[in-house]
Amino acid sequence: MDNQVLIGKGSAADSAQQWLLAKYGNRHGLIAGATGTGKTVTLQSLCEGFSDLGVPVFAADIKGDLSGLSMAGESKPKLVERAAHVGLANYVPTIYPVVFWDVFGSQGHPLRGTISDLGPLLLARLLNLSDVQEAVLQLVFKFCDDHGLLLLDLKDLKAALNHVTENAKTLGPDYGLISKASIGAIQRGLIGLEADGATSFFGEPALDLEDLMRQDMTGRGVINILAADVLYQKPALYSTFLLWLLSELFERLPEAGDLDQPKLVFFFDEAHLLFTDAPKALVQKVEQVVRLIRSKGVGVYFVTQNPLDLPDAVLGQLGNRVQHALRAFTPRDQKAVKAAAETFRANPKLDVSDAIQQLGVGEALVSCLGEGGIPGIVERTLIRPPRSRIGAITPDERKMVRSRSPVGAKYDTAVDRESAYEKLAARAAPAPAPELAEEAPAAAPSAPQGGGWWDSGSAAPAPTPAARPAARPSNRETVFEAAAKSVVRSVGSQVGREVGRQLLRGLLGSLTGGSGRRR
Repeated sequence: MDNQVLIGKGSAADSAQQWLLAKYGNRHGLIAGATGTGKTVTLQSLCEGFSDLGVPVFAADIKGDLSGLSMAGESKPKLVERAAHVGLANYVPTIYPVVFWDVFGSQGHPLRGTISDLGPLLLARLLNLSDVQEAVLQLVFKFCDDHGLLLLDLKDLKAALNHVTENAKTLGPDYGLISKASIGAIQRGLIGLEADGATSFFGEPALDLEDLMRQDMTGRGVINILAADVLYQKPALYSTFLLWLLSELFERLPEAGDLDQPKLVFFFDEAHLLFTDAPKALVQKVEQVVRLIRSKGVGVYFVTQNPLDLPDAVLGQLGNRVQHALRAFTPRDQKAVKAAAETFRANPKLDVSDAIQQLGVGEALVSCLGEGGIPGIVERTLIRPPRSRIGAITPDERKMVRSRSPVGAKYDTAVDRESAYEKLAARAAPAPAPELAEEAPAAAPSAPQGGGWWDSGSAAPAPTPAARPAARPSNRETVFEAAAKSVVRSVGSQVGREVGRQLLRGLLGSLTGGSGRRR
């Protein structure tokens, strides 16, 4: 059927197919289930379905299995049988258009963002800062904004922190108290980020969102796969990066309203990492983005083991749901089973709580939004098989796919333009001392070896050191010397006049006395 993504079909021959309507693809979704129940294959099938409709996809690949989308699958008997049962027409092995990305740049094109793009809130989350330390970080961002200092990479931020620390007293009246202890905590956090390899993420060229929303020459949506097997081991960096990407999509994409299909579908694997130990402000940020990004034409699908991993405010926004098996071995597991069952629209023919615990691998409870945005009745469903390869590809195959990428030339080489680091370093550099102007020597030049126009058969005498004129003092010395001479002349004239008066009085007195005696 047109403009729909086939999810699967019930095990009974007369069961109805389960479809995800593309026009409700931006109403978000959930893929949940215990480890080993088939979540990754379901995710792979949905990526294929959206790509076939021309919808670009971004998906985090935790285990490397999604890389199989870039290679054709195999027509194994079980897969062919499953495809025939669910009604998947033209089941032939297919290669899908894939672009590999990697924050560390080793398994895909480097995926970068700037410090300014990340902002103080997400950066504070990444550095695990307290409220006071976050406030100081916001102060540093404000100072850089006010003075035109670009924060692009970690060295820019470190330079800004050093500058603010050194000028804390001067900046205090305009920006408030700057705690050196807080600055120190931020700097220690940056050292930890560098140790985790995050240096390669911060910088330019930063990701252009348009490069995530491409189609190939046949009109299929490009599937962007983030290699996250290493990134996943750094939960704070992983969750902060994906939240940053969602925020960028929310802030930069224009309002789209109701579309026939999404502009982009975003799959967030291991979604519980986003909310683990997250401060309240960050959780509210996620809730806001999930609630409002729908109007930008972006669908967000959370992939996690347990629905209870997501806050209720987020869980309530997810209209399309695929629930794989859950195991009720602990009280928390039993609570999760009950919660998952209660979120579905009831099916009088199905005990959802029991069914969740009885589902086999590749089987799930499915409920998607139907016409009018009404949740569909939950059905037990066999998930359709992927056309691409199930499982990871080899390093050589990954290298080959990457070499054919249309964006490699744009992102594979880093750019380091003038930013806060360079500008602050220039300000801190001492000004060069002025050179003393020297008068050209008046002595005759020495004769060259072969003689010159002055040569009369004998070598010209070399000038003696005493013959060299004294260096002309600089203008600054001349001014001071002139002032000193003026003072001396002034003082000298006053003293001279006083001495002259005394001598004149003495002389007149002598003459007067002498003449009287002569009389």
